[in-house]
Amino acid sequence: MRMRPIKNAFQVVLMLMGLVAVGLLSAIATMSIAIHGAEVQVPALTGMTVADARSQTAGLGLNLDVDNRYYSGDVAAGHILTQSPAPGTVVRREWLVRVSESLGPQKVEVPSVVGHGEREAALALRRVGLEVGVTARLPYSDAAEGTVIAQDPPAHAQGIARPSVNLLVAAASDDVPDGFLMPELVGLPFANAQALLARVGIHTAAPTMVNVAVPPVGSEGQPIRPPVKPGSVLSQVPMAGARVDQSTLVHLSVAQ
Repeated sequence: MRMRPIKNAFQVVLMLMGLVAVGLLSAIATMSIAIHGAEVQVPALTGMTVADARSQTAGLGLNLDVDNRYYSGDVAAGHILTQSPAPGTVVRREWLVRVSESLGPQKVEVPSVVGHGEREAALALRRVGLEVGVTARLPYSDAAEGTVIAQDPPAHAQGIARPSVNLLVAAASDDVPDGFLMPELVGLPFANAQALLARVGIHTAAPTMVNVAVPPVGSEGQPIRPPVKPGSVLSQVPMAGARVDQSTLVHLSVAQ
């Protein structure tokens, strides 16, 4: 008869332990549901219209931002070219998905703004649906301060990627340049390219020499390709139009 209270107490302890275990399991399950419920997979948006993509991402609790626009001959205007993060990536709700939008094929002609004032050049570009990209300044005694002395892409360029034009603007002759637009060096003799850069204090690395095969004689109806001249620049890093300064080291590949 004395053992019964002990047995009853033991049963109560077991019951309490069971309730605690159930509570813990329930809490873990609730936390798991909450955590996973806050995660979603990024959908495939490429090729969709921006409006449809915005609707789909909003339905998943994601935010959409169009951070770039490019010309494309393959993707219709208003449709998405690229996205980040990639489709299938698991992210938390409220995550920002960045996309680039197609402007369709290039239909505008790049105007010539060399010789114009900086403000006048910007207005001329906006008038045809383009915008000013990178603006660099260079002390230049042959043009009035604030005059555009170079542009990239050049006037009438076709097949440009972005609806923007980089400008090189004349600064006062005693100004310290804050940067330059990298010129197009491909096709120039290496010595000329090196001298052009050295004139504004930009240095070139030792050239990478490349063996270039002599092109075959064109068949009937095919144009004959002239051979590449030894010593001429084949490629450059940074590319033409990039912003550089006097700390930039330019790398050139040169025909051997």
